[in-house]
Amino acid sequence: MNTTVVVAGVGMIPFSKPGKSEPYDVMGATAVQQALADAGIDYSLIQQAYAGYVYGDSTCGQRVLYRVGMTGIPVINVNNNCSTGSSALFLARQAVASGVVECALAVGFEQMAPGALQDMYRDRPSPLGAFTRIAQEIDPAPDAFMAPHLFGGAGGEYAKQHDTKPATFAKIAVKARRHAEHNERAIFRNAITVDEVLASPVIHGLMTRLQCCPPTCGAAAAVVVSEAFAKKHGINAAVRIRAQAITTDFRSTFDERSMIKVVGYDLTKAAAAQVFAESGVGPEDIDVCELHDCFTANELLTYEALGLAPEGGAEKFIEDGDNTYGGRVVTNPSGGLLAKGHPLGATGLAQCFELTEQLRGRAGVRQVDGARMALAHNLGLGGACVVTLYEAV
Repeated sequence: MNTTVVVAGVGMIPFSKPGKSEPYDVMGATAVQQALADAGIDYSLIQQAYAGYVYGDSTCGQRVLYRVGMTGIPVINVNNNCSTGSSALFLARQAVASGVVECALAVGFEQMAPGALQDMYRDRPSPLGAFTRIAQEIDPAPDAFMAPHLFGGAGGEYAKQHDTKPATFAKIAVKARRHAEHNERAIFRNAITVDEVLASPVIHGLMTRLQCCPPTCGAAAAVVVSEAFAKKHGINAAVRIRAQAITTDFRSTFDERSMIKVVGYDLTKAAAAQVFAESGVGPEDIDVCELHDCFTANELLTYEALGLAPEGGAEKFIEDGDNTYGGRVVTNPSGGLLAKGHPLGATGLAQCFELTEQLRGRAGVRQVDGARMALAHNLGLGGACVVTLYEAV
């Protein structure tokens, strides 16, 4: 796959709490229309479309896109848990990179219900059954909600290994709100303190309520095209996808009996290694990163899995301010999942939106000075991890 893939246009609506949003088809169509307008092209030029969502019936993607146009193109629906948006983008990029098409669309959307994530179908085996089973064996908590149990257990395991202070995790939530203050599309833009984070109700282990991302409704989209297509249609080709990888679970997820491995550490590390090997870029070259901070524990673990901090070095990375403005790499300038929100199908494409705006120099107050290399990390338990390297040229 030698074709250069350009991010031609991006769109994203403000995220909102469940019950406060438009229906999913309106949200998704709005994000697509924004991405098309940003690219300066008509929907008739889209040759393939990939629609990502987790909670919805089959062919929701068609319902969304038929509001934009009905041109007979292939519409493929994608569901990869929380990495769904990036999985849709992966497929769109792959179609362009392989030369199968010159112009593809990825859209992600989610209309969520209040409360913790749970299985929708109780009359069949859960795809996360093996994950929850081993989590109960390692860290018994029969009444715990699934996601906080998994990620809270992983955070507790890391803290025990490295003597990490609870306040270190809390500082990640404080940073998220501080970054989101200037993001008009984020849900939580008010400042919080470490003391407030630690005093909020305990959800599981070290994880308090303010260290958990909220269920969210929203949508985001991206148009990706070949370099030749961009030139032909006068499209801004300043942002490109330099490399991208998707990984699924290894035997180590379960065999090593580590909660850190259960929540995808090895998936992230392998995907990042593939991206860095393919691009010739290293973690030291990254200027800005949108990573999957569904819980503060996962952001901390991901610093090390991506190579932004050395193994066991996440606490120092945080204490030194290397994860924010003025530090080594600005992580989640959008506010991330913790403050911007986490509509599962849209999250990966919301990351694409933020990083494209950063690399174009259009992020306003939250602009990262001189940003040229941007990394996105999107994780879905069950499982899949997508790591994407964007480059400004």
